[in-house]
Amino acid sequence: MSQLNTLKLFEFNILNETRESALDAIFNGRKQTVAFLNAHCINVAVNDPTYRWAINRASTVLPDGSGLQLAARMRGERFVENLNGTDLFPHIMQRATTQGLQVFLFGSQPGIAEKAAEKAKSLVPGLQVAGTRNGFFTKSEETQIIDEINASGAEVLLVAMGVPRQDIWIARNRHRLNARIVFGVGAQFDFWSGRVSRAPSLLRKAGLEWVWRLAVEPKRMFKRYILGNPAFIARAARDWLSKKLDFTFEDAARRSIDILLSGGAIVAFAPFIALIGLAIKTESKGPVFFKQIRVGLNGKTFKIYKFRSMYPDAEARRAALLHTSQREGICFKSRNDPRVTKVGKFLRRFSLDELPQILNVLRGEMAVVGPRPALPQEVAAYPAKALGRLAIKPGLTGLWQVSGRAEISFNRMVNMDIAYAKTRTIFSDIAMIALTFRAVFTGRGAY
Repeated sequence: MSQLNTLKLFEFNILNETRESALDAIFNGRKQTVAFLNAHCINVAVNDPTYRWAINRASTVLPDGSGLQLAARMRGERFVENLNGTDLFPHIMQRATTQGLQVFLFGSQPGIAEKAAEKAKSLVPGLQVAGTRNGFFTKSEETQIIDEINASGAEVLLVAMGVPRQDIWIARNRHRLNARIVFGVGAQFDFWSGRVSRAPSLLRKAGLEWVWRLAVEPKRMFKRYILGNPAFIARAARDWLSKKLDFTFEDAARRSIDILLSGGAIVAFAPFIALIGLAIKTESKGPVFFKQIRVGLNGKTFKIYKFRSMYPDAEARRAALLHTSQREGICFKSRNDPRVTKVGKFLRRFSLDELPQILNVLRGEMAVVGPRPALPQEVAAYPAKALGRLAIKPGLTGLWQVSGRAEISFNRMVNMDIAYAKTRTIFSDIAMIALTFRAVFTGRGAY
């Protein structure tokens, strides 16, 4: 069978297929554990790590209800079908009958599993029910119940003990159960036995079945829906925001450091910036600042700011000087570049030409720590491996910058940047910032 589509929400991989495709995947002859996930399940999972563990052990997680669809749509995605357990119940029974598989219904209150089994047999002629058992038992009875289920010969087991109990029970005992397919089905037996009435189809189609359930059982469902629904929507919004911004806690901490350092530097260095600008204007005509297109995060271009360290016609003369590059690889570097002014040489020696890039950091186009921002023509000539440098924001300083700059070959720079991207932490960034001061004062590789 081809690869199944899934949608990741709230850190769970949820199947995103039609009903028929989902059933094909479940009844494929292999051992399966199936969980249903709805808004209430997400709320429970937030505070119950054991339940999260149990859901993550299931081989298939199905989207149940309008809450999951809402969360998906907030992220610009959608589930192709609502695969809630109650609607899926007769189709599960039909698949079991078609394949000649016996089913066992385990859970709910005394007598309810039996009534649900009778309803199933009336809906699906030829269905083989191997046994039924209510969900009330003590820990000492657990082994006896598992033995009873296994002895029945059932290959499809439906467990209806509510969330999170049923899924935790399945996860803890799955290795002891012989059934090929095990479902955690929540209140499914209650609906199909007639103990709890289902909402009219109009409400179900509108995604408002929860309103009916609240009206039918207000005391039991008050916490789940009146308190739970707003909590779920808030969690869905946070999930959407985290994807939209692609921010983790470490990303947020790193961005906070960038803002504090760049904002503080603009204030602290304002008089020094003015003096540098005056020196540039005194030596040669042209603007104080040099603006150039560079390639940033994920290949997005932006305009970089630097103090002008070259004569105004430097870009026009670049092509004629490429053969004088004293650095291996794509990036052009020449120790005696005739385009560099006297003031520019001083600025480059102490990396002061990079100072205006604090504005790029403040704007979020660069970070304090990251790979050197590349020119578009350099990126166009990159080998495939080098594109890994674009997986993170370019930086004012980084592993290459503190290790020798222009003395480092292009290939070695790429390896350094990719290694940094894979292993970076807040602490390594702080260490890099500290090492930058040493690199600036020694001037190694700065030309």
